[in-house]
Amino acid sequence: MFSTFPIVRRLHELLWYLDQAVTLVDGDADRAPLVSQFERVVALSNLPPDQLKDVDIDAEFDRARPLLIEASSIARGIGDAIGQTTRGGRILGPGSDLMGSKLAQIDLSGQTLPGSLLIGADLQSARLNQCDLLGVDMRDANLAGADLDGAIYLTQMQVNSARGDDSTVLPDGFSRPSHWKAL
Repeated sequence: MFSTFPIVRRLHELLWYLDQAVTLVDGDADRAPLVSQFERVVALSNLPPDQLKDVDIDAEFDRARPLLIEASSIARGIGDAIGQTTRGGRILGPGSDLMGSKLAQIDLSGQTLPGSLLIGADLQSARLNQCDLLGVDMRDANLAGADLDGAIYLTQMQVNSARGDDSTVLPDGFSRPSHWKAL
């Protein structure tokens, strides 16, 4: 039974992403594929433990990924905003290695960074409105004063793994981690 906990956790993470994707897509776009995928993952998460252990969670993420990417593009109202470089010369885009980068006060609005590494990056006072953060590793990133309101696919786990303060702007429904320092 305990072997199913990691599977359920990942299914619930995928449900979080799909739920946000459904809300990101405006009335003009067809939500049916997203809703269908959401319902499929709900059904999988309700399987009994003996069947749940056989779920290929990576295949479920692979099935959902194109839908999540499309929803992000629709929400941002632009194609993938890639190609911009940081002050350190690193290119921003999906899968970018931005570990330890100095990105303080940078405007990442509309950028798409799925799967990127922001471990230990300095994002102090950065703006991440409509920035796609799907699967971004933000461990020990400095988010002091950063504006994360409107960030796409941001999770509480990402916020918890980073450093911030009372001036960090979080989306509605997010909790400020207790380890974040007060101003």
